Amino acid sequence: MEIQTVLVTGGAGYIGSLLVPKLLQNNYRVKVLDLYIYGTNVLDSVKDNSNLEQIKADIRDKDVLEQVMPGTDAVIHLACISNDPSYELNPKLGKSINFDAFEPLVDISKKNNVKRFIYASSSSVYGIKQQTNVTEDLPLEPLTDYSKFKAKCEDILIKKSSNTFIPTIIRPSTVCGYAPRLRLDLTVNILTNHAINNGKITVFGGQQMRPNIHIEDMTDLYLFLLDQPVEKIKDKIYNAGYQNYKVIEIAEIVKRALGGNVPIYITPTNDNRSYHVSSQKIKQELGFEAKYTIEQAVIDLKKAFEKGIIPDPMSLEIYYNIKTMQKLNMK
Repeated sequence: MEIQTVLVTGGAGYIGSLLVPKLLQNNYRVKVLDLYIYGTNVLDSVKDNSNLEQIKADIRDKDVLEQVMPGTDAVIHLACISNDPSYELNPKLGKSINFDAFEPLVDISKKNNVKRFIYASSSSVYGIKQQTNVTEDLPLEPLTDYSKFKAKCEDILIKKSSNTFIPTIIRPSTVCGYAPRLRLDLTVNILTNHAINNGKITVFGGQQMRPNIHIEDMTDLYLFLLDQPVEKIKDKIYNAGYQNYKVIEIAEIVKRALGGNVPIYITPTNDNRSYHVSSQKIKQELGFEAKYTIEQAVIDLKKAFEKGIIPDPMSLEIYYNIKTMQKLNMK
């Protein structure tokens, strides 16, 4: 089952901005469907590539989906209002994009003979677990609307599976590292930004365990999945993570990677979400193992700051999902 044309929804977001150039480098034809709320220039490095089609449109627009879907072999569905705080800013908007738009997208994909559908779910679907290692066979106990709808979309997708429509679900850990559309509201990236540009690191709580994956590994995984035999990935659900550390340990890694001179301050927090995610299943079944470390993510960000390609990192809205959504007042 050869994949030639890939539709990436949300392809101008954090993950997409690194994934789309990689897909093009690997000779895929790529369609990007995105609202481009974080800038129309995110994919400028590849905008002249004849294998790239950029569609500025809303995932909720079924007519657009009907127009762009024919000729698509695989869908990588990244588009969503990502994370709890962004979702809670406007729950009605979050539900309309993350959940209501999902089944029509899947149905239109299937109707147009899309062969593979890879869905970016979230490791937050597990809720808070007492187990030392969160594996894919544990029951889902999502605590927020954001994670509840991620879990419901998983169910919808698996039910639509057929011999010619192959779904795969990925539950990513918290992503870190540099990308053309940068997020500075994720744990490693926040701590690195503050260490470099504020001269100090503030840790809220610190004992919470956080699973992390470098954006290079996250994007490589999507390419890897497109290459896998159908029988290996059909109806499969995989955690995608690498290093599990307490937030205070992440702060120490950031400090060391930057030369060890940044003071760390600890303040109390009400956010005690803590989980250790296992990514053994994808390693054992498919042979995929992440290889980029948190330290490498910190150094990549440091280099980008030094090159001056991250202007106004503390104040510019485009690095912060919530600030961007507040500014746009999306409906």
